[in-house]
Formats: sequence, C-alpha cells, structure tokens
Amino acid sequence: MSALVTAHVHLDNAGVAWIDDSNIKVVEVVLDKLGHGQNSEEIQAQHPHLSLAQIHAALSYYYDHQLDINRVIEQKLREVERRHP
Repeated sequence: MSALVTAHVHLDNAGVAWIDDSNIKVVEVVLDKLGHGQNSEEIQAQHPHLSLAQIHAALSYYYDHQLDINRVIEQKLREVERRHP
C-alpha cells in the first residue's frame, strides 16, 4: 500500500490503515459498507465512538487504495474458507 494517508487515518508499522483515536481498522468500516450495504450513518450506529468525518475518511482511504484493500479482504476470506471448508 502507498504511504499516502488522509485526515483521521494512519498506517501502523505493518502498513495497516487504522482510524485515528480508535481501535478500528479501515477495512472494518469497508466491510460494513460492502458486506452489509450500510451507509455512513448506519456504520456510525454500529460504531458510535466514530465520527462521521472518521467514517468518511476511512471510506475515502479505501477508494484511494481499493485494489490493495480488496486484495487483503480476499486473502482473509480464503484463510477462513481453508479453516472452515
């Protein structure tokens, strides 16, 4: 993944994108959006400690790094499928 980040998002030493001031990875918000079809307000209802600005920043980061994050999601799905055939 590129080092480019946005307000409210930072990368840890492993290059994983996290939402600032939370213990939520960007990919978790992305999965709420993609997997459950939730809009920003619905995501906020699931994560009330996140501001709408943080949620929008996470989604913005996703759209800037969509291929990389989709690759991570696909890899995790394959791992789950291998463990639970």
